[in-house]
Amino acid sequence: MRDVIFSIILLGLLPVSYRRPFIGLLVFSWLAYMRPQDLCWGFARQQRWSFLIAFVTMVGYAQLRPDLWFRRNTRCYLMMFLVVWVTLGVIAANTWSPGQVDRWVELAKIIGVALFTTAVVRTAAQLRVMVWVIALSLGFYGVKSGLTGVLTGMSAQVLVGPGGMLADNNDFALAMVMALPMLLLIGLSEANKALRRGILFMVPMTLITVIMTQSRGGFLACAAAIGVLVWRSKNRVAGIVIGVLAVLGAAVLAPSSYIERIQSIQDYEQDGSAMGRLAAWQTAINMAKDNPVLGVGLTLFIRNYRQYKSGDRAEGVRVAHNSYLQIWAECGTPALATYLTMMLLTLVSLWRIRRKARQRYFTTWISNYATMFEATWVAFIVGSTFLNRAHFDLAYHWIALVVAFEHIATQEMANTTAYPKRMGPGHGAELRAVPPSGFRHRASTYGGTRPVIGGAP
Repeated sequence: MRDVIFSIILLGLLPVSYRRPFIGLLVFSWLAYMRPQDLCWGFARQQRWSFLIAFVTMVGYAQLRPDLWFRRNTRCYLMMFLVVWVTLGVIAANTWSPGQVDRWVELAKIIGVALFTTAVVRTAAQLRVMVWVIALSLGFYGVKSGLTGVLTGMSAQVLVGPGGMLADNNDFALAMVMALPMLLLIGLSEANKALRRGILFMVPMTLITVIMTQSRGGFLACAAAIGVLVWRSKNRVAGIVIGVLAVLGAAVLAPSSYIERIQSIQDYEQDGSAMGRLAAWQTAINMAKDNPVLGVGLTLFIRNYRQYKSGDRAEGVRVAHNSYLQIWAECGTPALATYLTMMLLTLVSLWRIRRKARQRYFTTWISNYATMFEATWVAFIVGSTFLNRAHFDLAYHWIALVVAFEHIATQEMANTTAYPKRMGPGHGAELRAVPPSGFRHRASTYGGTRPVIGGAP
């Protein structure tokens, strides 16, 4: 029955996605991050719903005869170049397998949807809704697993995620950490008390879920995200106090086995798992040195592991356990350079937007979103250092959303009628920027007013 109901819902959304491509993008994101199909037990679980929604949405968008399929931005061109380069590497490797074809198609789909996002998300209201869909989709599993942890006294563990990009517990932990800044910012921004409390309730539940995965990479990513949120808070002293209390609370809730795993980070030489990862990193470097241009080929890291394994000691075959070394070994130096450039340009874009917003306004929703995007992105940068997440859906989608955010924020700040220029001290110190359509504001924790992103668009 669950499969039938889910299939009826998806089939009913097809004509809506065709007529309104932005709705189709939301449905695709819901399928990608919440993965409701994995909650089914029968035929609906195996269907490629995301491909169907993506196809119908883009056909419908084409019928509108749009003048823009992707934003003319350096990061968009870099994503397209990455697909081309990976394709050349696959052809050069001359080792076609169903797994390799599936991964290549998946990468092309991920980047295609990311590029499409930059064209479709054009307003602050649309950006708001997209963030809500991603945050609540991930937050669903944060609450689901978090409540399980509370009810079992933190004795339960999350060793397997819901599926797809969240199947591995470490990948699941990274996604939950990336959801934390989103949930925190939209929760603090919400004016409706009931909705605000509900969203903020997701934050500790999601943090508990991260603990239950017992992922050391998730711990480091969470620490990085909290560090950004504290640093960007309006009152850093209060932010530090809240951050310390959060860490202490997590330490009290965390089971002793997880605390021991965290402590093992400093004693990595005595940890077999840590030493195995270091060996895998060296093996990846060996592959990259011997194949610097096109790499060994997409998904062929494990197949080539024994040929390039580091040292003389006997070791099993491992994955790279590092997104940067993974893409370097499999796709070559140009691909790694492209990947790192996209990541750096995303951070620089957020820093530039925040600086312009501070120069332009006394208070603004833009600063809040810049903080959210930055904290989430830093969490991914740190977390992917220990995971094979070079093809993580949310990473490319996040780059696209930052591109859209940059365009929207630049347009807002260029509106000199709605947003008068900032005057010096004593001349307009109480100036408030007129909120964009669909936003109401509260006093901000991160400098400026908070956009109420649950309001009507």
